[in-house]
Amino acid sequence: MLALALSLSLLASSTPLVEKVVPLQEPPAQVMVLPPELRSRLQREVIAKSTSPRDRFDRLINLFHGSNGLDLAYKDDATQTVSQTYANRSANCLSFALIFIALAREAGLDAQPQEIRKTLIWRQDGGILYRVNHINTIVRFNNSLQIVDVVQNAVTPLGEPEPISDRRLLAHYYNNLAMDDLDQRQLEHAQQYMDQALKLDPEHADNWSNAGALHIYMNDFASARRAFSRALEIDPKDINALTNMISLAERQGDTPLAKELRNRLEHLQEIDPLYHFLQAELDEQSGDYPNAITHYHQAIRLHGNEPRFYDALARTYLKAGDQASALGALRKAARWSTGAERNGYRQKLESLQVK
Repeated sequence: MLALALSLSLLASSTPLVEKVVPLQEPPAQVMVLPPELRSRLQREVIAKSTSPRDRFDRLINLFHGSNGLDLAYKDDATQTVSQTYANRSANCLSFALIFIALAREAGLDAQPQEIRKTLIWRQDGGILYRVNHINTIVRFNNSLQIVDVVQNAVTPLGEPEPISDRRLLAHYYNNLAMDDLDQRQLEHAQQYMDQALKLDPEHADNWSNAGALHIYMNDFASARRAFSRALEIDPKDINALTNMISLAERQGDTPLAKELRNRLEHLQEIDPLYHFLQAELDEQSGDYPNAITHYHQAIRLHGNEPRFYDALARTYLKAGDQASALGALRKAARWSTGAERNGYRQKLESLQVK
């Protein structure tokens, strides 16, 4: 999974933990600072060898991916400063964007972060569903542009990428750290990081929705309600804030508000392929195969080129005893996939056909 700009979309509660609060890991001004060793290497291998933007870009790519490159390993939870990424040789998509942008700008290139807010990426942990956004980098030179993405082929976007400011990029960094600490129930420390994210980017609905979920874990329901309300003021269609606010309104006995928001949420869920996919999985797990098949088909209707949807549909058809439909779904999964993934679906097809 890609750990980036995580958004809580299921409400939960917990007893606050007593902990020692330590200062923020790094102030914003230090997050993208290049360590001296890396700056020297950039000077030797990129800047000193060319003044052409195109050549510098190519050399920078080689610095990351060449035989003697930085050799960064991808890790979902590696939300780190540029210095930490270089020292640990690991990065998630956010950390990769931070280090690439810092190096590109040092080399005189026009590099900017961009965000894909809607993706088919999620994870679940402790009753919380994390819907995950994605960050990559766009570099402009010579009337052209290049997109640099550490996991481009592993991300299924549901929307177009949008350029974002450095402040939003840094807010995502602190938001990720807050969510990581929430996972560990380090609530006071998580609050510090979330406060920094909101200070940097107070007009981003996800930040307020996540802040509200954190307040729930701290049993501060009044602050949670204010945070969810602010998220919905910024983006009335924010599914995460709607889901959390409905749960909170029901807990507090505010039935009219819960009903109003649920009607809005249901309309948005009808056009959300990820919702239908997750609902189908729940139905499949409970043995309700007809409803699971219906939801998988709805997910496919909304986003029909996702092989995982067809693969899950095939699995459910098999459980329901419909081998012919399962074969058809697997063929479509193979059609919409590439490389090793396509070979895997073809092997499933061959295995099923010989039975």
